[in-house]
Amino acid sequence: MTLWTGAEAAKATGGRATTDWAATGVSIDTRTLQPGDLFVALKAARDGHDFVAQALEKGAAAALVSRVPEGVAEDAPLLIVDDVQTGLEALGRAGRARTEARVVAITGSVGKTSTKEMLRTVLGAHGRVHAAEASYNNHWGVPLTLARMPRDTEFAVIEIGMNHPGEIAPLSRMARPHVALVTIVAPAHLEAFESIDGIAHEKASIFDGLEPGGVAIWNGDLPTSGILQARAEEMAGISVSFGEAEGCDMRVTSVRAQDACSVAQAAFSGGEMLYKIDAPGRHFAINGAAVLAVCEVLDLDRALSLAAMGRWHPGAGRGAHVTIQLDAADPSATLALFDDAYNANPASVAAALAVLAAAPVQNDVGRVSRGRRVAVLGDMKELGPTGPELHAGLARLEATQALTKVHCVGPLMRHLHEALPEHQRGMWSETSDEMAVHLPRHLDAGDVVMVKGSLSMGLARVVDAIRNMGDGNARDEAEG
Repeated sequence: MTLWTGAEAAKATGGRATTDWAATGVSIDTRTLQPGDLFVALKAARDGHDFVAQALEKGAAAALVSRVPEGVAEDAPLLIVDDVQTGLEALGRAGRARTEARVVAITGSVGKTSTKEMLRTVLGAHGRVHAAEASYNNHWGVPLTLARMPRDTEFAVIEIGMNHPGEIAPLSRMARPHVALVTIVAPAHLEAFESIDGIAHEKASIFDGLEPGGVAIWNGDLPTSGILQARAEEMAGISVSFGEAEGCDMRVTSVRAQDACSVAQAAFSGGEMLYKIDAPGRHFAINGAAVLAVCEVLDLDRALSLAAMGRWHPGAGRGAHVTIQLDAADPSATLALFDDAYNANPASVAAALAVLAAAPVQNDVGRVSRGRRVAVLGDMKELGPTGPELHAGLARLEATQALTKVHCVGPLMRHLHEALPEHQRGMWSETSDEMAVHLPRHLDAGDVVMVKGSLSMGLARVVDAIRNMGDGNARDEAEG
């Protein structure tokens, strides 16, 4: 199905199409480009113009450029604009303008990507959904997501992130959501903000882009909830709070975390909802309530929403539960892994540790008589001068104190390593590669292991080393 013709894209961007081309997708990376894509030559670590010839050779329908690149013919299929980033933004606005989809925008210090995926699953029970890939939530990710939106989309979920003040509101205005959601405000990106209040004001600015009469949904359990509420009431037609606190509009009244799922109950507009999520964790259940609030304000069928919620499970690196068979001849010789290695800040680490502390272990199946709860934690980045203190403070969490061992990766996590009591202090390494080499021999059947850290720490390599203990027999719980 054609997504953009040369004439449409030229009109949207004010650029010039050199030929009459038609694109079925939009790409910014030649490594993942599919035949028929419009290749956008953004400048990042390298200038995308250097890859235009390669993109065309791989079957790109055309390339969005600010000049004809060296080695590319003058009559090649191009869309020439004054500036590629500005051109992509214009294409995104045009993609948003031509759809009748109901648009949901989401931000938060923790949980925005998993909640976006939850929304993708639940809204998918009601119609055709378009949502951002991975964490495409920045100045190029949002317009790229909008530019990729098919005309016949019925629901769109746009994730919006930030690293510095003033980033969220322009992206929200570009997305023009009918519903905007803030999952949580927590210490993250503190290098760029003076306080947690500053982060709350920035997150609340997602409500600035709401369509007239739009709905603001915000977390009512936070010290900064008042900031979210004030902006919601100023910018939205309807303001809806969610959480466990008294007075929340969508109030979670109970959460029962089981071995591989969470069962929760919530009250909304005088009615009760019982729902299940295919992952353990109170944080998943609370964000699930926010998703159900979105469905309620969009007036979607509640039974369909609840059924779809039960089918959602976190993806790799975001809390996925994996069972690893350590001995093919002994079905009981398994190790449980929580793969949460994609990102980390104090709030998300605390939530993950709570899941680990409550996870059941197996006894009398390994070399040691009792199964153990083991955490492998990597540095939490962008916390500014408070970083060492916030890392060391993890030792004081009740969930941390319930663990058997905590292994630490990175210079900041050394502060946690030194703050731990000796009986809990596991290994410390500078890099994930070092931890990946030594950790497997410290694990055993019956253990439950959680791996979490900021993406740049590369803890996926530790996850891979644990998975490889199963010699190919690792099994994702969600895949049966």
